[in-house]
Amino acid sequence: MIKETATMSRKWTIKRYLNHQDFIDGNLPKTIIDGAGNALPGESVFNGNCLLNEGIAELLLLLTGGTATAYSNSSAYLGVGENATAASATQTGLSGSSKTYKGMEATYPVISGQKVTWRAVFTGDDANNAWQEFTVVNASTDTGDNLNRKVDDQGTKAAGQTWTLDLEITFS
Repeated sequence: MIKETATMSRKWTIKRYLNHQDFIDGNLPKTIIDGAGNALPGESVFNGNCLLNEGIAELLLLLTGGTATAYSNSSAYLGVGENATAASATQTGLSGSSKTYKGMEATYPVISGQKVTWRAVFTGDDANNAWQEFTVVNASTDTGDNLNRKVDDQGTKAAGQTWTLDLEITFS
């Protein structure tokens, strides 16, 4: 009997810049004061997420040539919200009332070997609330199919700050 297994690792990265010019110049601070007055690292890495049933179904349609929307540069959005409700596969996206979706940076998603990386930039007027839940969705709202949901308190983005969010998924 042949037994095959597949593994998937998920890594989220947030980079926090004091302002948009620092983002453009690549001046990532060691620490930053967030919108709630807490000192946070300039860069945070956290792992894992819960695959959502609607995202799994969309992946299976894409895999088999069915009618589905890819998580591509033109249709993928990274979303952040302020709800800390535990992730569950039956959810259909972010749960909070304050949620923001941002489209991909120009060359994202990027595929390298067995890894795909999505990246969005949240500028000074975007998502100025607690960052406690995260997703990648194939539309600009929860009306699309959310691939996953991650709950992890990552601080409160302050007006004027620019934060980037990356999601890396590696298959092996």
